[in-house]
Amino acid sequence: MNVFRTLFRLYIHGSIHVAFAVLSLLLMTLHIFQLPFDAPIAAYVFFGTIGGYNFVKYEDYFRSKKHITTELKVITAISIVALLLSGWAFLLLARITQITCIVFFVLTLLYTVPLFPRRKNMRNWTGIKIYMVALCWAGITVLLPLQNAGMPVVLVDVALKCAQRFIFVIILILIFEIIDSKEDDPLLMTVPQKIGIKYTQWLNIGLLLLFYILTFFKTAISTKELVINFVLVVVTALFTVFATPNRSKYYTLFWVESIPIFWLLLVLLASAY
Repeated sequence: MNVFRTLFRLYIHGSIHVAFAVLSLLLMTLHIFQLPFDAPIAAYVFFGTIGGYNFVKYEDYFRSKKHITTELKVITAISIVALLLSGWAFLLLARITQITCIVFFVLTLLYTVPLFPRRKNMRNWTGIKIYMVALCWAGITVLLPLQNAGMPVVLVDVALKCAQRFIFVIILILIFEIIDSKEDDPLLMTVPQKIGIKYTQWLNIGLLLLFYILTFFKTAISTKELVINFVLVVVTALFTVFATPNRSKYYTLFWVESIPIFWLLLVLLASAY
């Protein structure tokens, strides 16, 4: 049991679970636009997410010279290997895709590292965190695979999919912010801190409705997609309604971050029938 608990903690806190979530969104993009599996872009996104997320979460421990636990040392080793694999996959990508990757890498640096005197990183700037994360997730899981496949990214359906992905990630982040509202620095001015938990939950429900309505603006509307998105909206709404600051961290770190994986499974299951 202790071994299982240790491995599970490494799986969650080493950002492997969130990497599967991001990969699931990327694979859905390939499926929706009927593109073949792209191993280099999948490897870049999966391993890049592990390395990038761990860098964002733990770089402060090393800069402030806090006590480094054995678990964190293992996570550091996992991150280094992941970044090396991600770098190898980057070299296999198309040139335009590499340029877009560099743009998102710069955004990650701005989000994490305090580059300006007397200023904190962008993660600590009031109200910007939620949009930065949503922008990166939407771009990485929609634009990158389409660019690498040589598909135009100025199509209406691509814009709609980016908008839906952006809104969906914001919805997931708001659930995180509800859970973390007691512990977050009041200076961050997160949405639950500004408008309260109840209104944040209602905001999430409204965003879920907007997410679903955007499906009807696609050039070709699929009945299967409407059903899948409806199930997704209901499940995510339930996670929103039952989110409270008293919930365990694993409510978001495992269950909420499993929603994109659940979404992909729904898509694959529907395509099999």
